[in-house]
Amino acid sequence: MGGNGGAAVKILVKLGGTLLDDPASKSNLCSQIARLHASAGQVTVVHGGGKQMTRFLTERGVESKFVNGLRVTSPDVVDALLKVFTGSVNKELASALVAAGVLAVGISGIDAALAEAEQFNPELGQVGRISKVNPEILDTLCAAGFLPVVACVAGDRSGAIYNVNADQMAVACAAGWGADKLFFLTDVDGVRGAGGTPLAGLSSSAAQALVRDGIATGGMQAKLNAACEALENGVAEVVIAPGAAAGILDALWSGQAAGTRLYKG
Repeated sequence: MGGNGGAAVKILVKLGGTLLDDPASKSNLCSQIARLHASAGQVTVVHGGGKQMTRFLTERGVESKFVNGLRVTSPDVVDALLKVFTGSVNKELASALVAAGVLAVGISGIDAALAEAEQFNPELGQVGRISKVNPEILDTLCAAGFLPVVACVAGDRSGAIYNVNADQMAVACAAGWGADKLFFLTDVDGVRGAGGTPLAGLSSSAAQALVRDGIATGGMQAKLNAACEALENGVAEVVIAPGAAAGILDALWSGQAAGTRLYKG
């Protein structure tokens, strides 16, 4: 368990699917997550896999349709969601973590009703908005020294299955579990300001201004909205950082400047 002698720090790491596509980058990140787990005590990983999902659907002749950046989720897509997110992506990541020396357990938001969701918009089919998080399974696994690896699929009490945005899943789990830190590892080097320069720090109100002024758009807009929501819900520190940078998690854990640190205010 925690090698820091004090109370365990709860850290949630969100991995973008792009980082998991490259075997070298995946294995490097898993080694860092194993070190983080050894020193922090309690780590949960939430992952996406949109790129892998699109590839899987294309191979089967199913066209991916998006509305405002969200994948329209028909019954065909729900089936693929389970095969790709909770199947290959989740288990390959869990096995790479086990190879790095940490006892990872692959689960999804459906397991033990970790993430309960409701339909977000009928136009999008089975896309869900998380309405409640039941973090007991995370607490139970972490207390026993395991590392939960969560796929971004949620359910409800009547057995429906929902596709959930991975950033939203990370925020909901971080807030519900009471994480101290939330690290978004992405394929960009951080948040850029109006002049295009990377920002080392950003208050939640400045982040909202970047979205409002149209400077942060698309995926970054979604990340910033998610980060602000996490800060609002009690997560003390949120960092958006480049997952492919050498030793990124080691740097974040030791407090070095990397990526963009967001704080409430």
